[in-house]
Amino acid sequence: MPTVRSLTAADIRAALGVGIDDFRAAPAYGFVFGGIYAIGGLMLIAAVTRLSMPWLAYPLAAGFALIGPFVAVGLYEVSRRLAAREPLSFGSIFGVIFAQRGRELAWMAFVTLFVFLIWMYQVRVLLALFLGLRSFASFSGFLEAVFTTPEGLLFLAIGHVVGAALSLLVFSITVVSIPLLLDRDVDFITAMITSVKAVATSPVPMLGWGIVVAVSLLVASLPMFVGLVVVLPVLGHTTWHLYKRVVEPAAPAPESRPDPAPDPAAAI
Repeated sequence: MPTVRSLTAADIRAALGVGIDDFRAAPAYGFVFGGIYAIGGLMLIAAVTRLSMPWLAYPLAAGFALIGPFVAVGLYEVSRRLAAREPLSFGSIFGVIFAQRGRELAWMAFVTLFVFLIWMYQVRVLLALFLGLRSFASFSGFLEAVFTTPEGLLFLAIGHVVGAALSLLVFSITVVSIPLLLDRDVDFITAMITSVKAVATSPVPMLGWGIVVAVSLLVASLPMFVGLVVVLPVLGHTTWHLYKRVVEPAAPAPESRPDPAPDPAAAI
């Protein structure tokens, strides 16, 4: 089991500074992965508009943040290579990403998807309980029902409480586990336990970092997701360096020594 260290606010500031330096050192990679994330957000808007289901905007927007750590896997690899002074190329970075399909990181994606499905289902249940099964003609009509009726405000309050609990769960099991799975050959259960231990060991700094991530993603998403092109890379690089500060390096493997040659005299 990997050993975790305690974290301080100074560690977060230092990791953020190095994360910004990584983005400046390799901006093209940040723009590509940040652009992919931003395009994903625009596709969500298009899907909600196309389906004429404005109530989907709220849960999808919250769920959109859940895929951020997986989009940032390429950024973790960029930071790893910069620290190790290894050459960078899009071929090598995407090669590492595609190689994760047969590794434990795929199971982490499955766990996150399962939590997302729970989130979507409970939003639909709460919507039916408090606002009924009616359809909303427009997004403005949905907002009016939510913010101007007692039932809508209750739906919003309970939805936020449940959403905060699920977000805390996902943050706790992924903040360290995803970079750990990229960096070492461990199973996803061990990675999740290590991640939860890291949060439990330094709850205030870790939760503070989680709030920074959530607020940054929200603000960056407001201008048609354009801000994500810069914000996601910085957050991704910073997460990698936080992981390196929280989880102690793996102990070197013991050197294997050849068996001593048999003594001919002992056989006589």
